[in-house]
Amino acid sequence: MAVQASQAAPELTTADRDGGQSRLRSALHSGKLMAGTVITAIFVLVAIFGPMVVRTDPSALWLGTTQTGQDIFAQLVDSTRISMLVGFVASAIATALSVIIGLIGGYAGGVLDEVLSVLSNVFLVIPALPLVIVLAGYLPNKGSLSVAVVISVTGWAWGARVIRAQTLSIRKRDYVEAARASGESFLRILLWEILPNEGTIIAATFLGTVVFAILTQASIAFLGLSDVSSWSWGTMLYWAEASNALLLGAWWWFVPPGLAIGLVGTALALMNFGIDELVNPRLRAAGIGTKASARKLLRDSRRDQAEERHEAAGGGLSRLTGRSGRGR
Repeated sequence: MAVQASQAAPELTTADRDGGQSRLRSALHSGKLMAGTVITAIFVLVAIFGPMVVRTDPSALWLGTTQTGQDIFAQLVDSTRISMLVGFVASAIATALSVIIGLIGGYAGGVLDEVLSVLSNVFLVIPALPLVIVLAGYLPNKGSLSVAVVISVTGWAWGARVIRAQTLSIRKRDYVEAARASGESFLRILLWEILPNEGTIIAATFLGTVVFAILTQASIAFLGLSDVSSWSWGTMLYWAEASNALLLGAWWWFVPPGLAIGLVGTALALMNFGIDELVNPRLRAAGIGTKASARKLLRDSRRDQAEERHEAAGGGLSRLTGRSGRGR
C-alpha cells in the first residue's frame, strides 16, 4: 500500500504541473486578461515613477495649461499616484474585511453567522456613496488614507456575501469533512482547506473594489469633501468645474482625468472577465473569449460548409446516374 502511494504521488504532481502550465498558457492567450494587465501596469508605473520624472517645462505642455498657467499633464501624472493609492489601499482593506467576515460566518454558522449576515445586509441596504459623503464630511483629517479607510468601511459587504456563499458550499466537501474528522483546528481548516479554493472570488472582489474605490474617491474630491490641495483625478475635475472649464470649452482640462478613470475601470473589468474565463470550468470548456475558440469555431464552420457541399454534390450525382448507377 505504501509502495502504491509513493508511485501515485509523482503522477499527481505531474498532473498538477501540467494543469498549471495549461492555465498559464491560457492566461497568456487571453486577450482580455493581457490587455487589462498591460493597461493597469502602465498606470501603476506612472503612479510610482511619474511624479519623479515629470518636470514642468513651459516648452513641453502636452495637454496645455489651466487658466492660471498650470501644466495639466503634470497635474494628471501627480493625480494618478493619489487615485491609484486610494483605490488599492481601500480595496485591500475592504477585501480583507470581506474575507474575514465571509469565511468565519460561512464556516462557523449558527448565531455568529446570523449576526455577521445581518451586519452585511445593513451595509448592503444603505447606499454606499451617500454614506461615504456623510462620513467624509465629519472627518477631522481629509487626507488620502482617511478617505481610503472610509471607502473600505462601506465597500466590504457585497464581497463578504459572495465569499460567505462560497464558504457554505465548500465546507460540505469531502476534504473539509475529512480535515474536521482528523481533528484539524478551526483556523487551520479556514486557512489551508477553504481559503485556497476561493482565490478567484477574492481576486474578483479585490478588482471590483478597486474600481469602486477610485470612482468613489473621485466623487468625493469632485464634491470638495476631500483635501482639494492634494491632486487626484477628482480634484482636477473639481477645479475644472470651479473654473467653468466646460462653459469656456477648455476640454483639455476635464477630459484627461475622466478618460484616465474610464481607462482604469475598463482595464480592471477586463482583468476580472479574463480571470473568470480562465478559472470558470464552463467558460473554459467552451473556450469563450479566447483565440483558440475563435479558430475552433472557424474550423467547425468550414467543415460544416464542406460537408454540405459534399452532400449536395453527392445528391446531384445520384440523380444523374439513377438508381442503377448507369445514368439515364
